[in-house]
Amino acid sequence: MGPLSRETWAQRLGAFRASPSAFMASPEGEDLGRDLLSDLRSEKLNEQTKVSLLTLSLEYPAQLWPDAPAAEAAATFLLDTLDSLPPRPSALRRPLLLAATTALVAGDVLGPTSGASLRLLPLLLGLASSGDLGSGLGPSSEQRSLQATACECLRELESCKPGLLGGCLGLLRSLLGQESPVGQVQPLSLLLALALRNTLVIQARARASGQGLLTARVSSTGSGLWDWTLAEEGDAHLQPQAPSWPAAEEDGGLSALEPSPEEARELRAAVAQLLDTSYLLTPVAQAQLFWLLGWALRGLRGQPPVLFKPQLVRLLGTAQLTLLHAVLALKAAFGEALFTAQDEALLLRRLTLAAQHPALPLPVHLFYLHCLLSFPENCPLGPAGEEAAPLRLEPQLCHGLLPSLLHDPMALLARLHLLCLLCAEDGDEEEKGQGQRPRRYLEELLAGLWQRAALSGGPRALATLCFQASYLVARCLSGQPAALAPLTHGLAQLYGARPALAPHFVDLLDQVGSELGEPLRVLLRQDLVSRSGRDAALRWHLQMLAKVADRDAQPATLRFLQAAAAYCTDWGLQQALLQVCRALLRAGVGGGLADLLQALARQLGDPDGRDHARLYYILLGHLSEPKLGVALGPSLAAPALASSLVAENQGFATALMVQEAPAPIQLSVGPRRAEGPAPVLQLQVEVLEPVYSLELRFHVKGQLYAPLDAVHVPCLCPGRPARPLLLPLQPRRPAPTQLDIRALYTTAAGLTCYARLPPLPVKFADLFLPFPQPPEGARLGFFEELWDSCLPEGTESRLWCPLEPQGLEALVSRHLDPFVVVAQPPTSYHIAIRLPPDSKLLLRLEAAQADGVPVVLRTDDWAVLPLVGDYLRGLSTAV
Repeated sequence: MGPLSRETWAQRLGAFRASPSAFMASPEGEDLGRDLLSDLRSEKLNEQTKVSLLTLSLEYPAQLWPDAPAAEAAATFLLDTLDSLPPRPSALRRPLLLAATTALVAGDVLGPTSGASLRLLPLLLGLASSGDLGSGLGPSSEQRSLQATACECLRELESCKPGLLGGCLGLLRSLLGQESPVGQVQPLSLLLALALRNTLVIQARARASGQGLLTARVSSTGSGLWDWTLAEEGDAHLQPQAPSWPAAEEDGGLSALEPSPEEARELRAAVAQLLDTSYLLTPVAQAQLFWLLGWALRGLRGQPPVLFKPQLVRLLGTAQLTLLHAVLALKAAFGEALFTAQDEALLLRRLTLAAQHPALPLPVHLFYLHCLLSFPENCPLGPAGEEAAPLRLEPQLCHGLLPSLLHDPMALLARLHLLCLLCAEDGDEEEKGQGQRPRRYLEELLAGLWQRAALSGGPRALATLCFQASYLVARCLSGQPAALAPLTHGLAQLYGARPALAPHFVDLLDQVGSELGEPLRVLLRQDLVSRSGRDAALRWHLQMLAKVADRDAQPATLRFLQAAAAYCTDWGLQQALLQVCRALLRAGVGGGLADLLQALARQLGDPDGRDHARLYYILLGHLSEPKLGVALGPSLAAPALASSLVAENQGFATALMVQEAPAPIQLSVGPRRAEGPAPVLQLQVEVLEPVYSLELRFHVKGQLYAPLDAVHVPCLCPGRPARPLLLPLQPRRPAPTQLDIRALYTTAAGLTCYARLPPLPVKFADLFLPFPQPPEGARLGFFEELWDSCLPEGTESRLWCPLEPQGLEALVSRHLDPFVVVAQPPTSYHIAIRLPPDSKLLLRLEAAQADGVPVVLRTDDWAVLPLVGDYLRGLSTAV
């Protein structure tokens, strides 16, 4: 078949884009890839049509080249086509380069055995370096655009094969150092940053050295540029476009890489070179550059983040959202190691004032509010080495961000969250008038939301917004009962005004904690049982009562149900009434409930309702309270059944399966054990009922810690003291975390239950281990040797640690006594702490004064500096 016309190709491309899978399954789709390649050399098609064909190959490479041989052949053909183009300007050269790169990547054929790969890589690197590649690659007017395209292709290849360009770092540095046009700086900078980041991560994993990689200046056509071995080690497909910083356990183990002084110097020079030209990049490219370099330096020893300081000064006043996001990412990554108190105060004020601009679009306004809500709390060092006051959101500063009923729902919720933070900070100042203003404003706002939601027939969106706001307030102020009391009474009044909101109340009670849930249940139950059974909203009252009914107010609840039974004439109302009876059964209500069930079994008009009531009566008379709760409990594995009577029988199967239940077990962290080769967490366990064959399983998200073994306890009984449980920890980085805990146990009734326990925090201090104590006369020399070993790879910092009236001696004896090496009480202590797996922290507490003591610290892992600062500042309040 000869070349197709432009009109035919337009029809084929339209049919393909409408449904790629259906088109490829048709007979016409079998030859699409071959026809596309052959017609690229057709004289009948103009360049615009050929560009459309190449665009299709960029968007759907997997459909056009479904296997590796087809992708290899397509890439070879595309490169041959590129070589055959005449030397005049052509719009096909850049799409051909992109299409060949895409074919190799999508077909997963990029490697040393691929002929197309060995042709493409030198071509791309030669174009990126603006070398003389012959007249076949077009006139000089196209060199700039081809150079940028070549850099983009190399970035794609480096992303798919991390470490591929590890041998080209020196060449890329030299290219960036040349006087290049402004348009060429961006692609070269991003390419060098990506290759540098990947090389550092792979070397850290392989424990290899980077000697000479940043200084080697090889030819762009050399044969030793492509390190396929390094690329194979980096096949984890690191994500250069990730939207957020990687967790500490995902930074590639950069702390294991210990560069030599010469390597560290060259690395700093390379990073400084990239940062010095960053202002020439677009805002999006600058943000990506900072992300790549920040990841490369965040966990690397001997590389302080002060290199970012000049850029930070430039960016603190930026109006670009992408750059502002990059600044916040740097703050989250480096904290006080990079940001001073003045920087943080300026950034916080900048965010607050920008969020109040009246002309901001809603997405931008929400972005600023989100930044304020997630602003990292910090207590940085002051300008003169003194500790600065914590950064706080002041009501005066946020006055223009208070929520209003006129705001968009999303903006209102974000501003309400900010208002809740202000109320939480002022929770300890209730007696002061200044502390009352945010809370009073919050109460007025909630009253307005409740008033709008109470309108009969009002929009559903208003009710939804009201309950979203109520949930947000309950979550943020859960520790302040005084602040939740108006919320509880306001919600109870809202139900009284509009009972049709019962489904919203049920959902809210399922989500909130006991701080709001229990008082709200009591108020709603009192309101419900005081009504007459003839109420027009009886259906909603029964649905609400089924949620809040329990042993309390039992006589009043039964009287209400007896009065309501006469008005439950249809199947729906009868089922709602029986749901309340079911809830009372599960709560352990007997006595008068049996009489009610007997009456319902006789008087209900629907047979299903009568059988349902009769079943409940039989269960109440023949099963004990624990087994009754099991029989009526929800069955997660049971399918939805049409008959409510048959659905009840499914509950008996739960007694034979492992089922999730509220945990009768309470775990807490006991006193710290500073001994042994590894940190050990001492857990105190208490039970509310007898528990047998207990198995506690611990899990830490990510790879920050090695997997933890389960702990087994044969028997635990309430009231009997239990021995502490010892949980050995194996941290891969000295950082705090949380333990997710799951318990598997057997009850006294013989049921096997599964429960999730509240997470337990592992504090930074729980990881402290002492060094072996040297002989008495050699302690000072031992400490000085450790002190000198921290530099130059490590770092030194100074801070002011405030003291309570008990003084320095009491602080050290309570918190740091196992780690004291040299002591001259009560004013001077030298402390050595071992941080697993292989770091150390040294403290000099000297010349203590009445109100505090200056602390000089050294560590060989600068990433722990923010943790050490937080720990030392918290000691004064813990004494």
